[in-house]
Amino acid sequence: MTPRRRRPTGRRGRAGQPQVNEAARLTQELLNAGFTKRDVGEIIGRNPSLVSQFFTKGKGASYVEALRYAVQELQVGAATTVPELKAVAQPYVRRRTTRAGKTARVRTKDVVATPGRSTMARAAKQHIASGASRLRPVVENTAAAQGRIAFTVRAKKKDFLIDSGRWADSPGVRRNVVQRRDSTEERAYGNSAGPGLGEAGFDAREWKDRVDAHGGDVAAAVRAWMTETGRLVPGAQITHLEVRGWTPT
Repeated sequence: MTPRRRRPTGRRGRAGQPQVNEAARLTQELLNAGFTKRDVGEIIGRNPSLVSQFFTKGKGASYVEALRYAVQELQVGAATTVPELKAVAQPYVRRRTTRAGKTARVRTKDVVATPGRSTMARAAKQHIASGASRLRPVVENTAAAQGRIAFTVRAKKKDFLIDSGRWADSPGVRRNVVQRRDSTEERAYGNSAGPGLGEAGFDAREWKDRVDAHGGDVAAAVRAWMTETGRLVPGAQITHLEVRGWTPT
């Protein structure tokens, strides 16, 4: 029996060369800038194997907009680290849907780290209620490296005291406001403020002191800071919290 020929993966152009789609082209821009496929995966919230499939299987259409914004911000110098680029890209990531039209679920890690560069941890309502212990190492390790941190807070929209997008709430990250169907809203703090507006992120050493003052509870420290600065209603519940730390290059 004559063996069947395996079909080549990916589309090919007239000269027989693989045709690179837009997701792969934008990813290559990030790779050329010194980032890895693992970094790109972290920026869009997926694993590096999917990023590789942008090149080999023509996937990635739902990530084009997110990647385009990330590349644009990188080119103008407004976002230069993985956490900054992730904060830029996430609001534009379009999740795939099921056949029934519902948003497909994607497994993501609660703790992600790139040795020597950046680290991230997230916690939901139940983990926050028990002290959100996985968030503390991000702050402590980044403080030890004299790095910077940023975080994303999700709470009921009515509990935020400053309208979303206002400069007084989070300078330079007005695009990083995500409204959810359950009447909650996500807001990012400490990301790139833009060219000429100072260094991105908060001093991790100062935040370590804040966390220590709250018995190691990062969520409690963030809630207290937002209350003290007039951003959140006293006693409001944070339903989700993501903390990102990095060492400036």
